[in-house]
Amino acid sequence: MIHLYCGDGKGKTCCAVGAALRAAGRGWPVAVAQFLKGADSGERRALARVPGVILLPVPEALPFLWEMTPAQRRAERDRSRDLLALGGDLLRSARCRMLVLDEVCAALTCGLLDEGEVLELLDRCPPEAEVVLTGRDPLPSLRARADYLTELTAVRHPYDRGVPARPGVEF
Repeated sequence: MIHLYCGDGKGKTCCAVGAALRAAGRGWPVAVAQFLKGADSGERRALARVPGVILLPVPEALPFLWEMTPAQRRAERDRSRDLLALGGDLLRSARCRMLVLDEVCAALTCGLLDEGEVLELLDRCPPEAEVVLTGRDPLPSLRARADYLTELTAVRHPYDRGVPARPGVEF
């Protein structure tokens, strides 16, 4: 089954982490791949302590996409493609039953991943696999394939008043 948490609201990654925790709590092996994110998040710190959860590698820190040089952007594209391939390998080899692809929608819309590669991963999943996708503005092909489609809508957020992201709340 394919789960898609999307929209402009806060909580897409938290929903995916909740699904990962639920699966791990039932003894499922879970792999988490994060795109366009560095290692400094509360979610990663918590998931690192959960038996059965494999956190795929991310850089310690990552500049925003619009701050990247062309060379950094090429390196991030290569890393993203390798991350997607590794996640697919883990699923197909049964080393995980749930694969979280956090911010895969953003990686697609900004050109770090190719739509065909992501769809191929989804098409080649074992029948018992669960794949959790997150991000804003999912491609129509992802929306169409999702068995679970949840849109989170921003109604109000402190950022709109100039409050910066806070550790423990936003990351």
